[in-house]
Amino acid sequence: MAIVMTKLLITGKSGRMGQALIEATDQNAATELGGTHDAGENLTRAFDGVDVAIDFTVHSFTESVVDAAVASGVPLVIGTTGHSDAEKAVILNAAERLPIVFASNFSVGVNTLFWLTRKAASVLGNDQFDIEVVEMHHHHKIDAPSGTARTLLEILNEETETSYEDDVVHGRVGNIGARRSREIGMHTLRGGDVVGDHTVMFAADGERVELTHKASSRMTFASGAVQAAVWLQGKPAGLYDMQDVLGLR
Repeated sequence: MAIVMTKLLITGKSGRMGQALIEATDQNAATELGGTHDAGENLTRAFDGVDVAIDFTVHSFTESVVDAAVASGVPLVIGTTGHSDAEKAVILNAAERLPIVFASNFSVGVNTLFWLTRKAASVLGNDQFDIEVVEMHHHHKIDAPSGTARTLLEILNEETETSYEDDVVHGRVGNIGARRSREIGMHTLRGGDVVGDHTVMFAADGERVELTHKASSRMTFASGAVQAAVWLQGKPAGLYDMQDVLGLR
């Protein structure tokens, strides 16, 4: 009996993540490369004959990819970060007609970090423990904080009933006074070829808990995205993330 392979479209084929996604597609026994796309090429034609599309390009290109996916009826995996509220709204609207996996990070390890962060925040809270988040990426990364850090902050805000707008402080400088009780610190580092490091710290008098994930290869994210694409086939329209793919809900 012939094995039915999931045919994937990879956008941004010449980029670092595009190349990693092509490699991950070749390495996955359930997938094959059905098409690629790069800047200047015909996007509509690229969607012909594929089962799922994976996009890790730039946030300003998302609407074009989403429109093409909706027009062709092809499910979509989106790993691009840095979207504005309007760009996120485009994705949400499309998810009413298509199954879409939209995640800030497709690493199995990072999604475990998300789960652990939620658990730790629910147990430790922010009454006795001060919470800080630190992330570092390579010097080419254009958005800050990273999408992964934003997800960590969203989890912390939910569990501690704080607000990103009112309670998250991005770095500190000058004579700022004592740390506010509900404050969550966010610190962004950029340099070298760092693929992605994230730490969530819970610090109290006499003790400190640190949750850290460090990625050394983009293949971690690429393999997870390909796994998500295979999982997505046959799913009803809706917005999913990697927690759904891994069964961590």
